[in-house]
Amino acid sequence: MTNIINATTKQQFEAIASLANIIWREHYIPIIGVEQVDYMVKNFQSAEAMFSQFKEGYEYYMIHYNNQFVGYISIKKQEETLFLSKIYISKEFRGKKIGNSAMKFIEEKALETNCKTISLAVNKFNLNSIEAYKAMGFKIVKEMITDIGNGFIMDDYKMEKLVF
Repeated sequence: MTNIINATTKQQFEAIASLANIIWREHYIPIIGVEQVDYMVKNFQSAEAMFSQFKEGYEYYMIHYNNQFVGYISIKKQEETLFLSKIYISKEFRGKKIGNSAMKFIEEKALETNCKTISLAVNKFNLNSIEAYKAMGFKIVKEMITDIGNGFIMDDYKMEKLVF
């Protein structure tokens, strides 16, 4: 059973950051390399970075499956769009419909906040995730290259899904 809990404390952000470090290293090093993963984990997935994002209005949620912490979500309302900043599930728990449960939760949040769409950015070479998002009803709407500092870029697709 999947249970999604609002994260608000520094201890919760430390737990999320610990899981993020594991997920990012196993998933993204083959896509963007160890140097960029190190940089992005430190600047966007650390407890300090996420707690700062939380204070700026991002909502964070911890995903539990059978009482085990297995993933996390971050969302932020931006006008009539709910921006899905982060959705990550531990490798060993993928394929158990946890992502689908998390997406239903996100869709409910979009409806509660009167959003017409859910948007996200996904690395162009993250092919499995792109296919998963397409299967959930997302469509690629544009290509984006974002300078994130230190000589690194994010080469992404922006994907959107209409919410009804």
